[in-house]
Amino acid sequence: MGSVKLPIDDVLHAGPPATPLVEAVLDLVRERIRARFGESALDWDAFALTAADDLVTREDIESVEARILASGHRFDWSARVSVTERPDAHKPDGTASEANTGFAHPEAPSGDADDDGKALRGLGDNVVRYPSDIVGQALYVRSNERVMELLSSGVPTGAIAIIDDSGGTLTAPIIDQFAGVVCAGGSVRSHLGILTREYNIPCLMNAKVAGIREGDRISVEVSAPAKTTEDYQKGVERVARVWVIGEAA
Repeated sequence: MGSVKLPIDDVLHAGPPATPLVEAVLDLVRERIRARFGESALDWDAFALTAADDLVTREDIESVEARILASGHRFDWSARVSVTERPDAHKPDGTASEANTGFAHPEAPSGDADDDGKALRGLGDNVVRYPSDIVGQALYVRSNERVMELLSSGVPTGAIAIIDDSGGTLTAPIIDQFAGVVCAGGSVRSHLGILTREYNIPCLMNAKVAGIREGDRISVEVSAPAKTTEDYQKGVERVARVWVIGEAA
């Protein structure tokens, strides 16, 4: 069956090619599916629609993970819980863990303050285009403990949350209190992107920021064109910028 073309071979990526690690995982998963399909003696529709859940086993997926880890790679993480629960399998994303020290993405653009006092500190994918940019204080939300703290004390008025959990589960209990969101993971189609759109909260996803501290006054360019599915598919660069306009005391 190794040389037989299967429908899964024609599945198109929704965006540009992923990282080598993601591509390797996808290739190994396809390899296991191909093997189970060949053993099943079913046609593709019967296999995919009725039998795959039983024939592709937990052990198959665990074997994929084992081969990745044996190669010396560990999985990148977006949600903080990943590296907390599975430090053997997940690697940190290279950003600081303390809330007030912020992110330090190596690809984040930066610059000196311009005539208006705005210093470029990052960019990201705009979820929804708004008439004007938003301004507020940076608030790092990166752990369950921080969420519980904010649930008790309340989110400061005008806070722009900077987080790395693109799933949205971490911040869901307080998301309606944010003036805006800047997320270091995901895309405009991620769970968090969908939630912020539904709550009418300006949001950048897949953000690369550096040099923003807790309490800094920032401006987020949500007046920039929103990134579309077609942009991802065609690899079109369409970004919104983030500036620091006043440093924390």
